[in-house]
Amino acid sequence: MGGLTMPEPEIDLLAIDRGTVTAPAGCGKTHLIAEALTRHTGPKPILVLTHTNAGVVALRGRLDKAGVPSKAYRLSTIDGWAMRLISMFPLRGAYNPNILKLANAGTDYPNIRVAAVNLLKAEHVNDVIAASYARLIVDEYQDCSIRQHAVVAYAAQTLPTCVLGDPMQAIFGFGSDPLANWDEHVCKHFPIVGELETPWRWINAGKESFGRWLLDVRRKLLNGETIDLTAAPEEVSWVHLDGTEDMVRQMRAARTAPPTADGRVLIIGRSTSPQSQRDMASRTPGAVTVENVDLRDFVDFARRFDFNAADAFSKLATFAGDVMTNVGAPDLITRVGTLQRGTARKAPSDTEQAALAFCAAPSPKSATNLLVEINKEGGVRQHRPAVLRACMKALEQCDGTEGNTFYDAAVRIREQNRLIGRPLAKRSVGSTLLLKGLEADVCVVLEAHNLDVKNLYVAMTRGSQHLVICGTAHTLNA
Repeated sequence: MGGLTMPEPEIDLLAIDRGTVTAPAGCGKTHLIAEALTRHTGPKPILVLTHTNAGVVALRGRLDKAGVPSKAYRLSTIDGWAMRLISMFPLRGAYNPNILKLANAGTDYPNIRVAAVNLLKAEHVNDVIAASYARLIVDEYQDCSIRQHAVVAYAAQTLPTCVLGDPMQAIFGFGSDPLANWDEHVCKHFPIVGELETPWRWINAGKESFGRWLLDVRRKLLNGETIDLTAAPEEVSWVHLDGTEDMVRQMRAARTAPPTADGRVLIIGRSTSPQSQRDMASRTPGAVTVENVDLRDFVDFARRFDFNAADAFSKLATFAGDVMTNVGAPDLITRVGTLQRGTARKAPSDTEQAALAFCAAPSPKSATNLLVEINKEGGVRQHRPAVLRACMKALEQCDGTEGNTFYDAAVRIREQNRLIGRPLAKRSVGSTLLLKGLEADVCVVLEAHNLDVKNLYVAMTRGSQHLVICGTAHTLNA
């Protein structure tokens, strides 16, 4: 828990042969894992698995901060471990090796999981696994798909295994490979051996009563009960959305100040409307969006963008307007057209000169120069810096040759991005899915009435000191 000292662990993970630890948000799950790894002294490392590359980076950072020796563990995503496993035994795995290229992630990942299950089920690699690891710990288990759960369940036939998770935070989806059911799948293979019950996130912030209230909220949501915000502790504020000035009220809420100058604020918007999240970030001073790790919007832009197309400049200007505020892309496009026709009365600005240079000789370099000049303009601010940064890197790396087009470079940047943890800005806007696992001093929930119980719980537990809930009624889950 952020490197802060906590008492002896509530549960000894090293004493569990096979079981589940239920871990509500902010109750010391990472500390529990770190503490167990610190005590591990055997010759073989403990295998630690989680779901996303960003999660791996975040967990490794927490383990490093806790002083856990690197020799004590091996850390990977479930899918990453499955890929390494089947690649070691290509013949025994009996799979199409092309799936490891991930050209079609939507089908390749499920097929990789199936291949790993088949390999483990046939007991071809039991000896190798037993010789490689002392035991298995799986984090964020509520996010396991059925096939990922099968990988872990078969591995658990060889290794002592403990899984940690919270069914109330199961908000991920896997399309054709749905989430494993907590009761029917998870607890059947890994019986519950304990539950964390101490709200360390809030205790460490000096807000224990707030944390206890959130644990009670979790219990009520699990039981289908209503949450009455009028009975909430002082750390919780309710902003009434009554249909009259809802946007103004949400914008005001989004500007809630953190308790300290270096404090952080998370703003949770509608998952179904990424554009509304971006609009809020662009309208909120200092706010940036939290992007999907796969940078889908940027990769799609790179796929469609053609330097030699007649509309190349307009597409690039529109892209700039999507990632930076106050660009005025339509006006810029019109103005450059006027300059090109020689009918302009006013001399071109530095940005307009860069636009003219791109139009005259479109290239990665001239595109980069244009984006740089736009970024220098007064009043312009990056509200999607991760996307702009990825674009600049791709432009720098590509040269238009086969295998190194702008799109090729964008894909490489995306893969690199998967391995990088998401740095948290002082004020970040995103969905529950994107902000899950993150924490800040303040959390602002913009449309609480549109969230189901699990998304609501995830949203309400992101802030350690202050929670602002915008909604149509003072009751939740009514």
